[in-house]
Amino acid sequence: MEVDQPVHFTPALKNAATILCADCGAPVDGTISGAFCYDCIKLKTDVTEGIQREATLHMCRDCDRWLSPPNSWVVAPPESRELLALCLRKLRGLNKLRIIDASFIWTEPHSRRIKVKITVQSEISEGAIMQQSFEVEYMQNYHQCPDCAKSYTHNTWRAVVQVRQKVPHKRTFLFLEQLILKHGAHKDAINIKEVHDGIDFYFAQRNHAEGFVDFLKAVVPANVKKSQELISMDVHTSTKSYKFSYSAEIVPICKDDLVVLPIPMAKKVGNINPLTLCHRIGTSVYLMDPTTLQTADISTDVYWRAPFRPLADVQELAEFVILDIEPLGPSKGRYTLAEATVARAADLGRNDQTYYTRTHLGSILNVGDSVMGYHLTGTNYNNELFDALEGSKYASTIPDVVLVKKHYARKKKGKSRNWRLKRMAKEESEMLPRKQDQERMDRDFEMFLRDVEEDAELRAGLALYKAEQQQLRAAAEADTMDVEESDVGEDDEGLEIPMEQLLDDFEDMTMEDQS
Repeated sequence: MEVDQPVHFTPALKNAATILCADCGAPVDGTISGAFCYDCIKLKTDVTEGIQREATLHMCRDCDRWLSPPNSWVVAPPESRELLALCLRKLRGLNKLRIIDASFIWTEPHSRRIKVKITVQSEISEGAIMQQSFEVEYMQNYHQCPDCAKSYTHNTWRAVVQVRQKVPHKRTFLFLEQLILKHGAHKDAINIKEVHDGIDFYFAQRNHAEGFVDFLKAVVPANVKKSQELISMDVHTSTKSYKFSYSAEIVPICKDDLVVLPIPMAKKVGNINPLTLCHRIGTSVYLMDPTTLQTADISTDVYWRAPFRPLADVQELAEFVILDIEPLGPSKGRYTLAEATVARAADLGRNDQTYYTRTHLGSILNVGDSVMGYHLTGTNYNNELFDALEGSKYASTIPDVVLVKKHYARKKKGKSRNWRLKRMAKEESEMLPRKQDQERMDRDFEMFLRDVEEDAELRAGLALYKAEQQQLRAAAEADTMDVEESDVGEDDEGLEIPMEQLLDDFEDMTMEDQS
């Protein structure tokens, strides 16, 4: 019986050498690479032929953006993936090859040269693929982008937001300025111009202005009206170009103002006493009855249906001295109701006139303290709401004095503060401010700084920075020379802001520091 023998198959060698290279004689597979070996083909063939070895990149030195042809500008940090992609797109003919690798070659940062090493592959014949590396040098040229060009040219804005408040002081604008700086809401503005009763913010695009308007509505009670003006129109395509104006009027009521509500409105917001004190400004106007600690808030929509002005503002405050104070017990937050007997600081030593009133400052006032308040007895107000209040059933609830805030006697100069605030770089109007106007602006800013020191709730929403040590030492030396040792008291020691609440980095960034 015959046994079948196993059959062995010997596979043919892949890419077996069939001929010799025509140049060097090395064995090669002629069916794949032709008559030459890979080394000889590499010497004779350049797959990168036609690809430029030098190119130019345009960068805007104002905004550090790069031109991506034909007309777009992109943000690309040095040696980033975005910049590498921009460099590869700049080379003509590179899309016909297969890119294997690309990387930056280090160059001197100030040489304005960028070098890139690129590795590509290409099929030179059937079954033969060649890989090759080469370097490309880019020259960095500066070219101003259209957005930056518009920012240096007048009358190129597309939308303007006109912020106004009809009050005799700038305290609200100073507070709003700090909120804008903290949240960077002005970053898209191409120009900021200060006018007599407000500030104008100019934007290159309409959506930037609308975003700024939304920010205003989120931080202050403002009534916004929109208008547009036709600039040009293409009759063939019906394309129109407009300029947009947004008028944002802030409610003319500020913190610590004495407010008389219309009696019907007072009944609708909780039947509060019409004679109130504004203790905070936010998205609404927050009012409080200092004799009962009852609070109410007036929204922007409710206010503009029947607008009214405050009875008195902080410029009419008078100084009083606490002769006696007795807490009554009720408390609400940081406020405590108390009965106080006060006398005007100007009357001390001249007469024995005293006044009895209720106050919400029972937790911080002591006998002998100075306090600022409104003196209603003997004061004539040209206000229809106050006249209606005197003729109503609430006439008996009108106090002689309304106390507002504790008065801290400051013996030191304001320059000796250990903190600073940033200010926006604003363009002044054509007419320079008069001397008395400049003095009033300085007085308003000093009053705002004192409010920041005294009100921890107000301070929590702002960004405060540490003062430079050189300025602080110079200010302290000046205070020592101007103030005698016998006059230096401890009145303003409680107003020092803790250093842990201050920020370290005070970068200029087109802003000026103010104390």
